[in-house]
Amino acid sequence: MKIAQVVCRFKPYKGGISNMAAEESFGLVKLGHEVTVFTPLYKEEDKNFISSEIKIERLGTFGRFGNGAFLPQLLWRLKGFDIVHLHYPFFGGAELVWLAKKLNASKIKLVITYHMDVVGGIFMKPFFKFHSKFIMPRIIQCADKVIVTSLDYAQTSNIKKLVAGKPEKFIELPPSVDLERFFPVEKDKELLYKYGINDEFDKVLLFVGALDKAHYFKGIQFLINSFNVLDYSGSQDALYRVKLLIVGEGNLKEKYQEQVLAAGLKDKIIFADPVGDEDLPKYDNLADVIVLPSIDRSEAFGITLIEAMACAKPVVASRLPGVRSVIEDGIDGFVFDVKQEGDLANRVNKLFADKVLREKMGAAGRIKAEKLFNQEILIKKLVGVYEDVLRS
Repeated sequence: MKIAQVVCRFKPYKGGISNMAAEESFGLVKLGHEVTVFTPLYKEEDKNFISSEIKIERLGTFGRFGNGAFLPQLLWRLKGFDIVHLHYPFFGGAELVWLAKKLNASKIKLVITYHMDVVGGIFMKPFFKFHSKFIMPRIIQCADKVIVTSLDYAQTSNIKKLVAGKPEKFIELPPSVDLERFFPVEKDKELLYKYGINDEFDKVLLFVGALDKAHYFKGIQFLINSFNVLDYSGSQDALYRVKLLIVGEGNLKEKYQEQVLAAGLKDKIIFADPVGDEDLPKYDNLADVIVLPSIDRSEAFGITLIEAMACAKPVVASRLPGVRSVIEDGIDGFVFDVKQEGDLANRVNKLFADKVLREKMGAAGRIKAEKLFNQEILIKKLVGVYEDVLRS
């Protein structure tokens, strides 16, 4: 098949939608399909990421806002593909895909992955609310099939009425993890030394995610504020010392670093140097517990959770729709009430204090990753979705 993937951001940018589109694209190529990725050209240095496997078309923008951009070129660039796969949200791109579909309904077979609702901050919230009510439903309705990362999220989201009205159009297909990259190994001694971590005494809580404005919802500010509740090392009876390691880059990183300095936590909260994709499994394996403290439903799944599970690490995450469906609470991790410092601290410290529990939950997580999130299996299921669309 000749497949077009249309996505608001793509590698080298690191974010959930970008990562999922990339994993799917490379996975499809491995199965013998031809993939072209259409994405905006935000920065010239983005061109430095090239691939011999997939064709990446970075299109010049006619107006940009956040991780969205107006791309009228899509009206004619999407012709000749067997499948057009749009990753939503993509403001300025999704609308053009919708128009291209309306103009060439018989020729364009459209699959949409609905990744998440968009909430936004105080200034953008009215626009997102208007878009979700009046424009987004038209985009979703024009698709031949709609993929959701979890039905739990979809059935509580802005598309819940569309799901209820035509459930056969919606397919649950979660993100996947490469089990040959993410698997349990011993903690990397060089990284322990680099970040001043004592493997016998320090317990490492790890966060992995983008630190830019588009990912404000990851909850880093809340996590930093929660640290004094998490950290028992102030007690002389402490059996361990907590280190929080934050892995990620973005235009909010400096702000978070300043928050840590102001709180006097620079020796306990560590910001990792930029981490390449090839080294990320080493960081997952450096952790005792991996946390996802997201604060609103802009977080719909949490790929970092399944990567942690693949490395046999217990996870702790906010009790949000979609996110909560990844974790079997008390079996492979814990969920905690959103923005509740005490609840987060209780869950994390219970794991820190019990090595047997950590190992038990980690082992359960690895089994789940192999069973439910195996990349090889899920890419084949994606191909099955495409084939169903073509047959219909």
